[in-house]
Amino acid sequence: MIRIFKVYYPARTLILLLGEALIVWTSFLLATLLQHPDDSFIVLNYENGYLKIVGLTALVLVISHLCDLYDPTHFDAKGELYFRLLLVPGVMALALAVAEAVFPSIMLGKSSFLMGLIFLTIALLGWRTIYTWLAKKPYLREQVYVLGGGERAQRLVQGLRARSELGADVIGWSGNVQGALNRQTMAADLMERVRQTSVHRVIVAMQDRREATPMEELLRLRLRGVHIEEATTWLEKISGKIEVENLYPSWIIYAQGFRFSGAFRVFRRLLAFSAALFGLLLTLPLMPFVLLAIKLDSPGPVLYRQKRTGRGGETFYCYKFRTMRQDAEADTGPTWALDDDPRITRIGKFLRTSRLDEIPQLWCVLKGDMAFVGPRPERPEFVEWLTEQLPYYGVRHMVRPGITGWAQVRYKYGNTIEDAREKLQYDLFYIKNASLGLDLFIMFQTIKIVLLGRGAQ
Repeated sequence: MIRIFKVYYPARTLILLLGEALIVWTSFLLATLLQHPDDSFIVLNYENGYLKIVGLTALVLVISHLCDLYDPTHFDAKGELYFRLLLVPGVMALALAVAEAVFPSIMLGKSSFLMGLIFLTIALLGWRTIYTWLAKKPYLREQVYVLGGGERAQRLVQGLRARSELGADVIGWSGNVQGALNRQTMAADLMERVRQTSVHRVIVAMQDRREATPMEELLRLRLRGVHIEEATTWLEKISGKIEVENLYPSWIIYAQGFRFSGAFRVFRRLLAFSAALFGLLLTLPLMPFVLLAIKLDSPGPVLYRQKRTGRGGETFYCYKFRTMRQDAEADTGPTWALDDDPRITRIGKFLRTSRLDEIPQLWCVLKGDMAFVGPRPERPEFVEWLTEQLPYYGVRHMVRPGITGWAQVRYKYGNTIEDAREKLQYDLFYIKNASLGLDLFIMFQTIKIVLLGRGAQ
């Protein structure tokens, strides 16, 4: 995997993305050259032709992302994949037809655009077919052996096998060793695998590395050029979270990350302030309609004010548009929202699905109580309880809570202790790898989630 701005990306996914960017660019460039054989130099250089092709390329990649064409879970579903591929030129044609009617000067030329779409459709279908075929070839995949037979090793094996885009085939692991699992049997199975096939990488996922790890065999393999790695890093890469089981304070102390320079805090604050201000200006025309809808739907105030825990454990008031009955917690006290919660009003359901109820939180970002990206702000009553139940829960308060965050885009809305544990693991990953690049990536993912209405509660 390749790390860019502290975000891990499978190398194959990046190759796929760059390949499609080149295909889009070439398709529209070729169409322009064929449609304007005599004056193509003028069209490209003096009529902003190159710039327009760059814009078209970016638009195609964004539409492809919204159609989940870079989501590895859809790579093997050929029928669905090709249907999504055909959606891209269709949406492009519709979007640019509207753009031409409003801003005719931004178009590349109707004939060039239509020919480019034809080239693009054929090229994308061919490229995806070739890519899928090549990605499954054994000689382009890495042979991996997982050393360890416990639950941690099993999770790693399952994760690697579920992520085919990583290009790693698990050709053996200690969990399949016959008889008692000890140093001798693990070493024998590992070396037998090495003799039978080419092992490119060994990932050590031992529960007790001091007693059972076959160090002599690993050293010999390392000197022969085999990559030897520890499972913690790989589990973090493939899952996007830091597992709290078997996590020791010393790991957090010595691990890279979990540090924030003064410059990073300043730039992060400027990014959050700018995003919040832009969001308020963008949603300002909608606010009168939201206010009226809430008032007509149910009695009570329009805004809902609630105490939340922020950075350093300090409390602040978080504001949202009210989505529940006014007396929602009169009988139960503080509780998480449930699936199909009867306390949610009719308009409240729509506001939660569309995320419009979050708009007032932008004011909290402008004030500095929240960031745009960060762990979800939790209520003090829940924080006290979760801190007792979940180790390292207090680490979340190293940074300001956010309107959106890594846990919010990677996991569903949670209303159980297990959900809180899972989201904590994503929050720890975010705090460890926090960067402006990761914040921008999360914002981009949030836009997709909001547009497609995913993950709301």
